[in-house]
Amino acid sequence: MMEQILDAAEYLFSIHGLYGVTLKDVAKRVGVHHTLLNYYFTDKKKLFDDVIARRAGVTSTLRMQALNDYDAATGGKPTVEGALRAFLDTDLDLYGQGGENWKNYGALGAQVSNTPYGAELFDLHFDPVVMRLIELLKKALPDCAEEDIFWGYHFVTGALMLTLARTGRINRLSGGLCDADDFDAIKDRMATFMASGFMSICKPRTNSAD
Repeated sequence: MMEQILDAAEYLFSIHGLYGVTLKDVAKRVGVHHTLLNYYFTDKKKLFDDVIARRAGVTSTLRMQALNDYDAATGGKPTVEGALRAFLDTDLDLYGQGGENWKNYGALGAQVSNTPYGAELFDLHFDPVVMRLIELLKKALPDCAEEDIFWGYHFVTGALMLTLARTGRINRLSGGLCDADDFDAIKDRMATFMASGFMSICKPRTNSAD
């Protein structure tokens, strides 16, 4: 029953957001009386937090393991693209192969990551794995300014969130050449594209007066 409730809430939140869903809406989708939800959850915010937390632990654990394994396999000498692939491809596999519920979670994450409260939840659940990625990127780019490493990550996570939103805009813009649900095509390109961006912004700066 708990899984059914969380699945239903995840789906509804992914479409309508935190403030567009009531406990009664969730109960109706599950097919139970709303008092049952009050038994499990003190309020809607607690339900929302549990929806985010349920899969956050899975994706964070898998990505942390992938980053650690990659760091060990390279003897502590990672490349930018290799580190990004450990971080991005591991996550994209979950959304591409995990079924509709994982896709709903991805869309929800893309939505809430751009809100103050959602950002607080992301800080709580994802900062450790993000900082592990930052560690590897610093190893790969030892001469890169630290702020550029963080700006690079900022752009990476923006692209990832847009991808997980699966709005279908790229389908329309490309006239069907690209498909927002084609996670294999995304994996083939995203880390390589982002690695080039890191290499570009991390080139030695020249004085404008030179």
